[in-house]
Amino acid sequence: MSDIIRHQGMAYILATSPRLETRTLTLKDGDSFAVLDRYGDTTPIGRGEQGVYHRGTRVLSHHEFRLDRQRPLLLSSTVHERNAFIAVDLTNPDIQLDDGTLLKRGSIHIFRTLFLLDGAFHCRTRLQNFGERVVDTELSYLFDADFADVFEVRGMTRAARGERQVERSGEGITLTYTGLDGVIRSARVTFSQAPTSLDGNAARFSLSLAPGHVIEQFHLAAFTPDHAEQPSAASFDLCQRTLVDRLQFPAACRVTSVNDQFNHWVARSTADLAMLVTQMPDGPYPYAGVPWFSTVFGRDGLISAMQLLWIEPAIAKGVLTILAASQAESVDPTRDAEPGKILHEARYGEMANLGEVPFSRYYGSADATPLFIMLAAAYAERTGDDALLQRIWPNILAALNWIDRHGDVDGDGFVEYIRRRPEGLINQGWKDSDDSISHADGSLAEGAIALCEVQAYVFAAKRGAARLARHFGDHDLSQRLEDQAETLRRKFEHAFWVESLGTYALALDGAKHPCRVVASNAGHALFCGIASHERAKRVAATLLAEPMFSGWGVRTLGKKEKRYNPMSYHNGSVWPHDNAMIGAGLAQYGIMGGVQSIFSGIFDSALSVDLLRLPELFCGFDRQNGQGPTLYPVACIPQAWASGAAFMLLQASLGLTLRARPARIIFDRPCLPAFLPSIDLMDIRVDGSRADLRLSRHPSGCVTVEVLARDGEVEVRVLM
Repeated sequence: MSDIIRHQGMAYILATSPRLETRTLTLKDGDSFAVLDRYGDTTPIGRGEQGVYHRGTRVLSHHEFRLDRQRPLLLSSTVHERNAFIAVDLTNPDIQLDDGTLLKRGSIHIFRTLFLLDGAFHCRTRLQNFGERVVDTELSYLFDADFADVFEVRGMTRAARGERQVERSGEGITLTYTGLDGVIRSARVTFSQAPTSLDGNAARFSLSLAPGHVIEQFHLAAFTPDHAEQPSAASFDLCQRTLVDRLQFPAACRVTSVNDQFNHWVARSTADLAMLVTQMPDGPYPYAGVPWFSTVFGRDGLISAMQLLWIEPAIAKGVLTILAASQAESVDPTRDAEPGKILHEARYGEMANLGEVPFSRYYGSADATPLFIMLAAAYAERTGDDALLQRIWPNILAALNWIDRHGDVDGDGFVEYIRRRPEGLINQGWKDSDDSISHADGSLAEGAIALCEVQAYVFAAKRGAARLARHFGDHDLSQRLEDQAETLRRKFEHAFWVESLGTYALALDGAKHPCRVVASNAGHALFCGIASHERAKRVAATLLAEPMFSGWGVRTLGKKEKRYNPMSYHNGSVWPHDNAMIGAGLAQYGIMGGVQSIFSGIFDSALSVDLLRLPELFCGFDRQNGQGPTLYPVACIPQAWASGAAFMLLQASLGLTLRARPARIIFDRPCLPAFLPSIDLMDIRVDGSRADLRLSRHPSGCVTVEVLARDGEVEVRVLM
């Protein structure tokens, strides 16, 4: 197992056994999340990632409900529409009672409600007897905590672990772990009434249920030492109301259409983003995804903020503020850090604290730094928020300095990466598995690698920074940045274009040999505007042709390539966020037919998965009539930038841009896919003004924009 981890790098996640449950139920609040089975339990069998986690550690590995020491029969389970809680309906199986009679299945209804709030896992169990006789039975809860670091759950092995203790009292049970990092982690389980017995890690309650009788019981597992709340009906209801109110996505703009399925997709994406967006001291930040990436990731947060910028710029403000505060200030090879570099990820678990993994504060990302500048420039255009931009201007200048001084490893004018720490990421673009960057013969690229999309990000970053410098009155810097961007554009076109493939090379290796494979990365060149119009059309045709387009979306790698594997992480799979960025790139060049193909494929994918919740990725097999996409075994669900894909694709389809100076809502060659005859954008806001808009597709294919209401001086402009 450890050999696999060393071979595959830190991005690899072990899948050592098949899933016994294909569907899990997910909760998240702050730095806590839960992955439960359909019963609302986490059991020692089934998916290895099941459990309740707090700050990177699994604080409940076993949490299971039993009736008369048997697992009840599942009736149904669901996640609340805002992800506030999980609701589970159960009933008793056929039970042979002590007096020899049979308690028939379906006599007792069991309703469970579970949620996370402020470092505690809250549970309510309600039982009602629908039978004709008194039932004496036993209700029990089984608990355990392995206090596994999330990287252990992912498959890593450790030479040593800390000490675990169990303490039982009349109030409940406390599971404690003293880590090798000196941090004490605990799960204190308390009940609304004292258990009849505490046997091992099982709390048992003897109950007598008369016909029609209802019994409610409450318990909670607290993961913070200062959590003193006693479980009760009143406290449970108050906490539940608090959570429902908290899980409101802050966006004022409401997106509705005549297509209920599309509305449900948007509602689910909105709810998932509301759950993943974590309120931090410096603002909101979208954690990347559950279970593996429920923390701050630079790249993921920046791209998610871009996807949501038109609908809610407060997310971008939080991301920019938080990443500026954590920007590297010195060279630290153990963290792949250099001055001006933007954070890749931050972790809080025992293994990160001890340095067993380098991710406590890790900077191994070649793309987060230019993406930071890109987001800052886009945020300025969208909001006109000079106060924030002036505050982070030194961070933007430091990021530009990193691009020129440290990012360009060999001084050839391109930004490359090479890991400094052996345990760090081998590949440091968004395709960060160790086998994702290869040549046409299948051999892996070596040396300092210059990714196609990273050069495009740098191009867009320098042009965006030039606009900011001009706005702040530094015209000399603005001109230098424009000149640098143009120089990079020419060098990029010369070094990366592969005429025989009709696309840009995936990367240049350390010897400056191009990786001549067809990959989705080239679509990001369109997203950033670095491609010429003629070559953009060629790239679009290549990406939308059968070897790359599965019917569900654009694959990460073409079917004709040596390393193509539709079940791989980055070599033939389909990623919603990747497709959304490609769609946005196609829209910039007016290739609206391609936008509609991608938008329709991703929408159809959402219709085919549970809860209309797009996963991090799915397999890249060809679309088959009557079948949905093939799921990837260890994908994060939900994932922030997968949820944000709906909003970026809609923006691309509408050719929508919002500008604060002056306040404008611009639609550039808007179009609507076949599944959207019309759409309403209600309460869309720009610089203190607002408007309600309706866009409708006519039989000719043209889209009209109707202003239903307007407050303020905002101009609505349609370009055809």
